Amino acid sequence: MKKHLVWDWNGTLLDDIAAVIGATNAAFAELGLQQLTLERYRELYTVPVPKFYERLMGRLPTDAEWTLMDGTFHRYYWERAENCGLTPGAAELLAARQAAGATQSLLSLAPHAELLPLVARHGIAERFVRVDGRPDSSTDGKSGHMVRHLEALAVPAERVVVIGDAADDAIAAAHVGAKAVLFTGGSHSRASLERVGVPVVDSLEEAVSVAEELV
Repeated sequence: MKKHLVWDWNGTLLDDIAAVIGATNAAFAELGLQQLTLERYRELYTVPVPKFYERLMGRLPTDAEWTLMDGTFHRYYWERAENCGLTPGAAELLAARQAAGATQSLLSLAPHAELLPLVARHGIAERFVRVDGRPDSSTDGKSGHMVRHLEALAVPAERVVVIGDAADDAIAAAHVGAKAVLFTGGSHSRASLERVGVPVVDSLEEAVSVAEELV
């Protein structure tokens, strides 16, 4: 049986880390918090996002602070997401796998309504047998979404490899009994990814190659 890849979007297929850092710093500026460098962001980032803010603030944000920061982040981010390109090699890898008869899908915590047109504008929507974004405003990680995603696909977890840029992608994979490969081009440092205990790679081409060996 052939392998099925479940791709993450932000920081994996979409090269948007600069927009994410800018949006995070815009949100922090609302509360007078210290601006983050890319290195510090990658070392501290975690899901759910309020936990990330807790690492930086020394406490969880209040409901009012969260509402303010979350609104600022998304307003800034979506203004810039339009100008973010795909990660180098992503379009070619997706096309090659599809041409070879392999299946792949996209599962993201980006809001579903915003995700679909953005994927389509990059000309890769037809590469996936299914595209799922976050259906609600929850700040939960990806594990529950991964369960529903695989149920909708009717693909056995033992055939699945998840490719993402965050520890949460590996956690979601383990939650359903799938494998994972983590990419260093997004939200986490290599050191923080290596602590997760799954293969860590520096390119999407290498991620696909490793995924082929895992299942």
